[in-house]
Amino acid sequence: MKFGIQHPKFSYDGEGSEIVESLRRVALEAERCNFDSFWVMDHFHQIANVGEIHEPMFEGWTTLGVVAGLTSKIRLGTMVTGVIYRYPSILAKIGATLDVLSKGRLFMGIGAAWNVEESDAYGINFPSTGERFRRLEEAVQIIRKMWTEDRATFNGEFYQIKNAYCNPKPIQKPYPPILIGGSGEKQTLRLVAKYANACNVFGSPQTVSRKFSILREHCKATGRNYDEIVKSKLGAVVIDKDSDAVRRRVSDSFGQWPDEMRNEFVIAGTPDEVRRKIEMFRDVGVDYLIVSFEPKRELESLRMFGDEISRKF
Repeated sequence: MKFGIQHPKFSYDGEGSEIVESLRRVALEAERCNFDSFWVMDHFHQIANVGEIHEPMFEGWTTLGVVAGLTSKIRLGTMVTGVIYRYPSILAKIGATLDVLSKGRLFMGIGAAWNVEESDAYGINFPSTGERFRRLEEAVQIIRKMWTEDRATFNGEFYQIKNAYCNPKPIQKPYPPILIGGSGEKQTLRLVAKYANACNVFGSPQTVSRKFSILREHCKATGRNYDEIVKSKLGAVVIDKDSDAVRRRVSDSFGQWPDEMRNEFVIAGTPDEVRRKIEMFRDVGVDYLIVSFEPKRELESLRMFGDEISRKF
């Protein structure tokens, strides 16, 4: 099992140049702890259940470009880029640029987008669910074409390109891994089976197991080898050697969440308890766990997780 870290909240990174130093500390510590990847959200406003809408939020791809210069080996990705935010050919160019300048460390995360309030605020058209998924399918095809063909041409329902160059090409061959995020059983997982190198889902071991069973059926229908798809899960981790402290911090950070939602998304406990819970995810097929930590204790939690858990997988 491999591990990634998501940094979804910038409210505790300081101000001005302090923010860069905070990102440096977190990303380098993640490298030291053998985390495989570093992820940021691709949102323009902070999202509900993570923070208040007015809290700081950096543009994701620019942030990854900075982190690329601060690090040397950790993979870099957005969790995930909404397809309606950027024209696919431009996104392909952005991704190729980051892969080259990071010396081959892009992990492309993309999805159908969901945040209608954010889109309205920024004047971005927010189509119907069906249209967003059809746009996602076309976008992935365009990105793969531009990363692999000398001159890419595509004529779709929503997007058209003609003899589009994308030079230089990404370093990773045949192209950087593409992760499609989301747990939708009819559309998202079908597109994963058809196009993606990786998926990302949410939920408890029981929920994740069901999602993967459905993904397996989509793979059968499309003739895809299920085992070649990286199967990742995103979740929050609260970890401490003191059980009472864990309970207090879960209550402080997630007390407003319904119990069912908290059980689906939060992994909490002592190092031994967290390790056993992660083993349950591994046993149902998760081979890539992407975690976020309490923002106030991010470095401390990251070090404990790295020393007590990730090194033992």
